[in-house]
Amino acid sequence: MTKADTNNPDIPAQAQDSMPANEHEMDPKPDYRPRHPGTGKLKDKVALITGGDSGIGRAVSVLFAREGARVAIAYKEEDEDAKETQRLVEAEGSEALLLPGDLRSKENCTAAVEKTVERFGKLDILINNAAVQYLDWPIDEELSEERLREVMDTNVMSYFFTVQAALKHLKEGAVIINTNSVNAFKGNDSLVAYSTTRGASLAFTRSIASALAPRGIRVNGVAPGPIWTPFIPGTMPAEGVEDFGSSTPMGRPGQPWEVATAFLFLASSDGNYYTGQTLHPNGGKIVGA
Repeated sequence: MTKADTNNPDIPAQAQDSMPANEHEMDPKPDYRPRHPGTGKLKDKVALITGGDSGIGRAVSVLFAREGARVAIAYKEEDEDAKETQRLVEAEGSEALLLPGDLRSKENCTAAVEKTVERFGKLDILINNAAVQYLDWPIDEELSEERLREVMDTNVMSYFFTVQAALKHLKEGAVIINTNSVNAFKGNDSLVAYSTTRGASLAFTRSIASALAPRGIRVNGVAPGPIWTPFIPGTMPAEGVEDFGSSTPMGRPGQPWEVATAFLFLASSDGNYYTGQTLHPNGGKIVGA
C-alpha cells in the first residue's frame, strides 16, 4: 500500500513564522476533499464556522456545503486562504460569507454571529474551531503573559463569546460543536497552555450540553490529533515536521477531511442522540471518553 493510499504523503521539513500558518504555503497541501457525494444531510441549514479558512475548518466548510448548508466563515486575517475556501464552498453550489476579525474580541464574535443571521436569515449550526497553539515548555519567564492570554482568549473566551451571541438565534434542533484536542485527554508537555485550554473547552462543552438539553440544542465536541493543518508548520521546528504523526498507532498524521466527517455526523440528524459527547479522530490513540 502506498503512502497516497493511506493519506500519508511525504512531508518535508518546513516552518512558517505565523500562527496559524498559511495553508497555501504548506507542502504538501492538507487534504480537505470530501470523499462521497452529498445526500442533503444539512439541506437548508446555516452554519457559522470559526477558523473556517483553512485546515479542519476548511474541510468542514466544504463538506457542509456539499451536504446543503450555507456557510459563514469567521477567521482572523488569512485572506488568501479564506477566499480559496469561499471558492471551494461555492463550487459545491452553496454560499459562503467571509467574516474577518480577531475573535479574542467579544465584539468581533458577536458581529460574526449577527452578520451571519443578517445574511442568511438564521443560524442552525455553530462550530467553534478557531484556535492557536505554541510550544511553551519550560513555562518559565519565556512564556509571556501576553502569549498566554492570546492562547486563553482565542481558545476559550471566543467559544464563550460566540455561544453567548448565538443563543438568541438558536432554536430547538440547533447544534453547537466545539473543536477540542487529544491533548485535553492525554496532556502534552510541550503544549501546556494549549492543552489547558482544550481541557477548558471540554468542560465547557459538557456543561452547556447539560444546560441546553431542555431547549433541544445539542452540544458536542471533536477531539482530533495529530492532523496535518497549518497549526503544524506554524508551531513545530522545521526538522520536527518530517516525523509529525508517526507516533500514532496508524503511523501517520490525519488529514482534515478525515476529521470533517465527525463534525458532519454530529451536525446532522445522524447524531440526534448525542449531546455532551466527544468524537476522537486521532489515529488510534486510546484516551478517556
